[in-house]
Amino acid sequence: MKKTSILILVMGLLLAACSAPAVGNIDSESIVDAEAIQETAAEEESTPLMETEAEIDPIVVDDQGNTTVDAEMLDTAFTAMPTGELTALEVDGLVFMREEEKLAHDVYLALYDLWKLPVFQNISNSETTHMDAVLTLLDRYGLEDPSATKAVGEFTNPDLQKLYDQLISQGSQSLSDALKVGAAIEEIDILDLEDRLTQTEKADIILVYESLLKGSRNHLRSFTRTLQQQTGENYVPQYMSQDAYSAITGSGIETGGPGGSSSYGGGQGRRGGSRG
Repeated sequence: MKKTSILILVMGLLLAACSAPAVGNIDSESIVDAEAIQETAAEEESTPLMETEAEIDPIVVDDQGNTTVDAEMLDTAFTAMPTGELTALEVDGLVFMREEEKLAHDVYLALYDLWKLPVFQNISNSETTHMDAVLTLLDRYGLEDPSATKAVGEFTNPDLQKLYDQLISQGSQSLSDALKVGAAIEEIDILDLEDRLTQTEKADIILVYESLLKGSRNHLRSFTRTLQQQTGENYVPQYMSQDAYSAITGSGIETGGPGGSSSYGGGQGRRGGSRG
């Protein structure tokens, strides 16, 4: 009886041990899982974006502020962007900006031929890429190019034709007037691009407009700096508010993609004069 009682007792203890929850093992596994989750989260936070996910910068800026749009980089950026239906305002904006960029190019080309100052030739070359960037959007959306059959100095839009003739006349009077014409064109571009940006939510159009805006701000800086160097004159804005103008010229050359790399804070300027 004694041996039997001891055997029953031992068996009872063994059964109790087997049926008890493995508290130690569960806690250890939970700790391991938690640590693994934390390590994974830390790795995800520290891993940089892949090149395809990073923001593509389509502009190239030299040390003088001449700002060109890289067509290949622009095409790469467009591959990840949908198109969709354009509004009437978006269509009007693209058609207009194509010719307005042509106006800048054509005026600078004429003023370089007249005054032989490198700033006109350099920025005219940049404006060629600006025109091409808008043309890429026109082709992307199947829109007709208003400049397709137009020679230098010719425009479909009568207002732009009138403005071109007026600016050429003004810029022919003196080197000072020519540089002021360059600055005025960039003012107009900035204001019109800012207006057009409020009329669209298309990522590809916004990318182009913002890139052109940076170019116009950089070119405004170039013309006003050259005016001061060549003539000693300080430029007075003709279309923008003084505050908007000072915000641009008071900051350095912008070298980044959308978002910028200068201290320029943005903001729409008020027109201080009439185009006509």
